[in-house]
Amino acid sequence: MATATQMMVSQGITDLKRLIHDVPDFPKPGIVFKDITPLLSDPAGLPLAVELMCQPFRSSRIDAVVGAESRGFIFGTSVASALSVGFVPIRKPGKLPRQTRAHSYDLEYGSDTLEIHADALRKGQRVLIVDDLLATGGTLAACLQLVQACGAEVVGLAVLIELLELDGRSRLGPAPIHSVLAY
Repeated sequence: MATATQMMVSQGITDLKRLIHDVPDFPKPGIVFKDITPLLSDPAGLPLAVELMCQPFRSSRIDAVVGAESRGFIFGTSVASALSVGFVPIRKPGKLPRQTRAHSYDLEYGSDTLEIHADALRKGQRVLIVDDLLATGGTLAACLQLVQACGAEVVGLAVLIELLELDGRSRLGPAPIHSVLAY
């Protein structure tokens, strides 16, 4: 028998799925893009998504949240605020003003490089990596590499959406991965 909390979470997930629209053939033919902009503009949807992303990590003693440009900033800063910790941005090359560490990686439809300030995280700091989507795992794997290169410990990864058939999880190692919505 489902508890009241489980029933509320299940209803919340159903509500969130209604706020995500499929856009076929974007950004190129054959890809079905999950458009989260209706969720972001919904006054109940965004806070619900953030709370569901935070729940598994509330007792994990997180020191910082890391998120990659650009949608990782949206959810990462909100999750950091909800967990009462700071946020560390991971950006595209040339966007951070001080010394950086860089990592190049493959996307589901190209390649990219991400950077973090070399002094953004301290050795032993407990970090939660947040993004909107786990597809092939390239962006999150790059974030994981950058956080570890700084000497920080990855406590977990939280995403709003996971595309199961692309098996991005297999690229991310042993850290716990929490996805709110799975397709």
